[in-house]
Amino acid sequence: MRYELADPEWTAIKPMLPNKPRGVPRVNDRRVLNGIFWVLRSGAPWRDLPTAFGPYTTCYNRFVRWRRAGVWGRIIEALATAHDAAVQMIDTSIVRVHQHGACITRNQRQSMGRSRGGLTSKIHAVVDGNGLPVRLALSPGEAHDVRLAGKLLSRLKSGSMLLADRGYDADWIRELAIKKGAWANIPPKSNRSDPICFSPYLYRARNQVERFFNKIKQCRRVATRYDRLAANYLAFVQLASIRLWLRLNESAS
Repeated sequence: MRYELADPEWTAIKPMLPNKPRGVPRVNDRRVLNGIFWVLRSGAPWRDLPTAFGPYTTCYNRFVRWRRAGVWGRIIEALATAHDAAVQMIDTSIVRVHQHGACITRNQRQSMGRSRGGLTSKIHAVVDGNGLPVRLALSPGEAHDVRLAGKLLSRLKSGSMLLADRGYDADWIRELAIKKGAWANIPPKSNRSDPICFSPYLYRARNQVERFFNKIKQCRRVATRYDRLAANYLAFVQLASIRLWLRLNESAS
């Protein structure tokens, strides 16, 4: 069936899943993961999950349980340890919140906000030189791009180059990069008075972060937000990112 894990992908992710040495044996992990990835890619409601993946409640409960246990975050961190630290890029992307995902009284607490496109959320991402995700975060759609930059760039490696668009042209971001031993190659804003060092040639590589967003938005559950809980939506973003890393491992093997 479409969207299922290939054998090399399953071999790579299987050791990272939680162990269950005691009690009733867990339902087949691979089948459940295939069901979760089917929902991620198709964008369908959980109730529409094909019966080949078992009860939809099993897949949903496993998705939520492992999200609460931090499994998805730990998997992507484990996969991202192999990232190319020489170049890192930061950017954001807006996603529309579907009416079924609207949480009227708690929008702000669930990373939803009003912007030009209506009710939206914003994905913040740091990727490496190959366009593979290193760190991810979520904010309301009207939040400024630099709102979570300090948190996302806290692990910037010494000797690396940071690429970002001019929305990130702030003195404190450049100072943060210098403090980490990195160089921020960011185009200056038109109102910047003091000259800065900027290479347009090296800046052209920044299209990798744009490609990353295009890839994860091929997953319909990411391209449109259907989840009321920010934690569930971020988990889907993490799963789409995990799939990119797994496919890299598959091609490498």
